[in-house]
Amino acid sequence: MAKKQKSIREIFTNGLFKQNPTFVQFLGMCPTLAVTKSVESALGMGAGVIFVLVMSNLAVSLVRNYVPREVRIPIYIVIIASLVTILEMLMRAFAPDIALLLGTFLSLIAVNCIILGRAEAFASKNGPIKSMADGLGMAIGFTGGITLIATFREIFGAGTFLGMQIIPDTYQISILIQSAGAFLVFGILVSQINKIRMNRADRNEVA
Repeated sequence: MAKKQKSIREIFTNGLFKQNPTFVQFLGMCPTLAVTKSVESALGMGAGVIFVLVMSNLAVSLVRNYVPREVRIPIYIVIIASLVTILEMLMRAFAPDIALLLGTFLSLIAVNCIILGRAEAFASKNGPIKSMADGLGMAIGFTGGITLIATFREIFGAGTFLGMQIIPDTYQISILIQSAGAFLVFGILVSQINKIRMNRADRNEVA
């Protein structure tokens, strides 16, 4: 029996929920923990990852039939690094504050395991449209994940949201904006998401 082909919608939503890079696959943990002190930096990183992941998946899909298997990984890395260089130039020209806020983590998008992983696992085996859908879904899933973490850290750790003060200093939990706070918030969110997934699975079994 032939394997059923996934629709564009299924491919896109896979990265949002079922295989979310942040909370399910635990990919890209370095930026997840490092750039989530504020929502602004998380959104900036997310926008960069969306651009690079969608475009790299498209490029890899277009050249996949012309690249010898033995050198495919170096070729993919060159494509990704070139896109990150373009991204850096654009951000420094049009969003210098965000580029400064992200610092070296902007360049490190080139070695983000989500990018290379999707190029090898999906884009190298599928056409351009499906590859772009996969890249967009995974990138938005990653962006949503780090933005959720950043929201909790910024609101309860710094008492602000997008620079606006909403919680007085007295009620702030300062550890949340420190390195340990990133692990703490991440762990709490993962546990709750896993609990929701398990409950949903149990309901499906009963049904």
